[in-house]
Formats: sequence, structure tokens, C-alpha cells
Amino acid sequence: MAFLDTTYNINLSAPINQLGYGVAGLNIANALAELKHTISLFVIGNVDVPEQYHEGLKQMISNSRMPDWNAPSIRLWHQHDMTQFVGRGKKYGFPIFELNRFSDLELHHLSYLDHWLVTSEWSKSIIVDQLKKFHDEDHLKENTSVIPLGVDRSIFREAVSHRNETVFFNCGKWEVRKGHDVLVKAFNEAFNQDDDVELWMMCDNPFYSEEENFKWERLYRSSALGDKVRVVPRQPSQQDVYNVMSQADCGVFPARAEGWNLELLEMMSCGKQVIATNYASHTEFCNEDNCMLVNTDELEDAHDGKWFRGQGKWASIKEEQITQIAEHMRAVHEKKKKDELNINQAGVDTAKQFSWLNSAKKIIEAIEK
Repeated sequence: MAFLDTTYNINLSAPINQLGYGVAGLNIANALAELKHTISLFVIGNVDVPEQYHEGLKQMISNSRMPDWNAPSIRLWHQHDMTQFVGRGKKYGFPIFELNRFSDLELHHLSYLDHWLVTSEWSKSIIVDQLKKFHDEDHLKENTSVIPLGVDRSIFREAVSHRNETVFFNCGKWEVRKGHDVLVKAFNEAFNQDDDVELWMMCDNPFYSEEENFKWERLYRSSALGDKVRVVPRQPSQQDVYNVMSQADCGVFPARAEGWNLELLEMMSCGKQVIATNYASHTEFCNEDNCMLVNTDELEDAHDGKWFRGQGKWASIKEEQITQIAEHMRAVHEKKKKDELNINQAGVDTAKQFSWLNSAKKIIEAIEK
């Protein structure tokens, strides 16, 4: 294909840290550079990644002092902040969004892009539906490219837990959107004090106050099975995240909406059993063969009292879905007790299809359109 023969100068604006956007920014920048493209990196916020990445980043950041002003410009960031592009080149916006509707501000920012990069076919359908008041539908379909995010298989490799108890794991900022208010209910519905189980929550939210984070922790610790809950601190590197994930048996992700769900794919890559809601962007890689799905046919207005105030809809999780989650968790535990809990090979095979190098190649294909 053409991207094997042609190299580009690319102006990339993205965060570089250990949160979702930042992990994507770091890995996409490195993968584009690995394909021999010249990246001028304009970092959104502060660089916060392990020292092993600093040398490569230093060169890309140095390139930004004298960028190619006519090069394609990619902005990997929130849809409400899509105006600050570098130079005169074509503008590629790469928002990772969770809801099925955009606010007026988001529509305003998104409507001025030349090309839209999104993580999934679900996300593409939202772009086409929401922006057709500004652009011809055929134009939107042609100029919206699906760029699935990746997983670093050199880090997130197969691992079997050797702990006696069955360990369930969730990773992601404390949020109603992430379903953290229902996971605690499902855990308590599935088990009792006699069950040898633990629930590990690695969910510190850096955008919350200490009091807000503690409120979420207290919800779990004060529940009937609070003594079986471990609140795990946020880890400083992807290798440290793996070191925690590798000890778990099953990842549980009852999110109402997701823009991708890196942690779910990482758990698959580790060969872990996974439970997830059958809605939004992670359906790009989750199916009945590699995941225990929580089915929901209803959407509801997205309200959490903080970030989401009804500007779109997300999956409705009611008692029926909580019971589904509990039943899936119970099934995993029963298999562990019988020594029948195997590597999720279908999940591993799926994860192998989603490399960061593939993400970078898809971006180059979009540039070459």
C-alpha cells in the first residue's frame, strides 16, 4: 500500500500521559514515527510518562519548533476543543466521545474539520448523523475514518492468576458513566461472605477532589462485602498496570457509554475473562465469543450531576442488567473453584488484531484519501 512508500510530515497535537487520551497520544505518536513519518508533536498539557519514552518524545517535540506549516494537522482531543490546529494543512480532528449527541458547542467545533477520525463504526455513525446539518451525508461518510485504538502486546501479554481467591478487576476513573454505581450492587448480589472473592478497583479520578474520590471509595468499602474490596492506587506506567491486571481473573466493565475502553482491550490481551455492556464503541471488538455481554435495549438521558447533563443518551442499566453482571461474575467464580477457568483465547486473538502500528497505518490511509 502507498503508506509503505511515502512518508509524511505530520503536525500532531495530543496529550502525553497515563490517562486515556494520553496513552493514545503517546502510542500513536511513537507508531507514526516507527513508520518513518516526521512528527512535530505539540503536547496538550504536561508530559507524564516513564523515562524510557523521553528520548523519542524529545525529538518529536523539538520538531515542533520548526514544523511544516503545510503538513496535515491532527488534533487528538475532546470534541469541545477542536479549533487549535497547527499550520495551513488539512485539519484532522480525532475526538474520543461517548454519547450519541453533541452539544451546540461541540457541533460548532466539529463542523469546521476537514476530516474526522473516530475509534469505531458506532462513532462514525454518530458523526454522520449529527453533522449532516452542516455537511452532505456522502461527504461525511467519505471523510470520516475509523481508527481503532491499540494495545501494546509487548506489555499486555497472557498471564494466569495464581491467587487462591477469584479476583475481579475494574480500571477507569470513578464515574457514573463507567457504571461504578452499579458494579458494587452486582458484586454484592453475586456473592456473600463465604465466597473466596475480591473486587479490585483502580479508579482514582485526577479530576475529582480528594473528597469526591473518597465518596466513591466509601460506597464500596461500606457495602456488605466491603472487606472484600481493594482500592488500588493509580499506577505510574503501563507496565505497572499490567502487573496488577495479570493477578486478576476477570475484568468487569459495566459502562453506560465508552469512547473505546483501552482497559477492556488490555484485559483481553492478558487472556482474562471480561464482562462488558453491549453498547457503544467497545462493540468494535467485543462480541459473544470473546466477552460476557450485558445486554441492554434501552437508552436514557445521560446525567451524572457533574460531567453529563442530558446532552445525549447512554445505555440504561437497571436491575435486569445488574443481575446479568452478577450472574456472569458468579459463573467466573464457579469455574475458578473447579479449576476450569482458562485463558480467554478468543480475547487474546482479538487483541492481536488491534496494534498501535495498525492505528498509525489507518491514520496514514486517511491522510492519503
